[in-house]
Amino acid sequence: MTRLEIISDPICPWCYIGVTRLMKAIEARPHYEFALNWRPYQLNPGMPFEGMDRKKYLIDKFGGQEGAVRVYSQIEQAAKDTGLNIDFGSIKRTPNTLNALRLIHWAAAERVQTPVAMSLFRAYFHEGRDIGDSDTLADIADSCGMDRAVIRKLLDGDADAHEVHNDSLAARDMGVTGVPTFILGGKYALSGAQPVDTWTKLIDELTAAIAAS
Repeated sequence: MTRLEIISDPICPWCYIGVTRLMKAIEARPHYEFALNWRPYQLNPGMPFEGMDRKKYLIDKFGGQEGAVRVYSQIEQAAKDTGLNIDFGSIKRTPNTLNALRLIHWAAAERVQTPVAMSLFRAYFHEGRDIGDSDTLADIADSCGMDRAVIRKLLDGDADAHEVHNDSLAARDMGVTGVPTFILGGKYALSGAQPVDTWTKLIDELTAAIAAS
């Protein structure tokens, strides 16, 4: 089993696309197992805690509505090619993702990181839910088998907030400038939403290396 670290932010559309492609490759090569570990990366560490209006965020980020439309039309096409029908129109607010990343962090102890992370993607990109909202996060935790009341109480405090924030900074310190970034076996990094074929070829190479050893 090979350790595969996924450095991502749950509001990053390329992360959702990239991870979905990875999952398709894993489904196509069920004989090979990865130990998936999700690591935090805040795309907007300076985002107000309560988040901000989505339209204003996009205009500020891309220098106007025209720039935002151009960039997101490319993302929407890539998502469709991957089999994802993202509903960008349903997203009203861009959240601060620290609490969502804290939830993914806690999910590791219960071995439900991947279900939680994928549920966050679906809640944000398909349902337009505010994944910065504590009640929404507690509901997502509950749907993945975590204790809703415990998670809600943790979210009311600052448990592991510094650790998650520092882990996000550590990713930047090690040279990660964008997400998704995948770290294979603690040694090799792949950046961006890699095609399914790239992952299946990699899995085949890993399988052949094990057979030859």
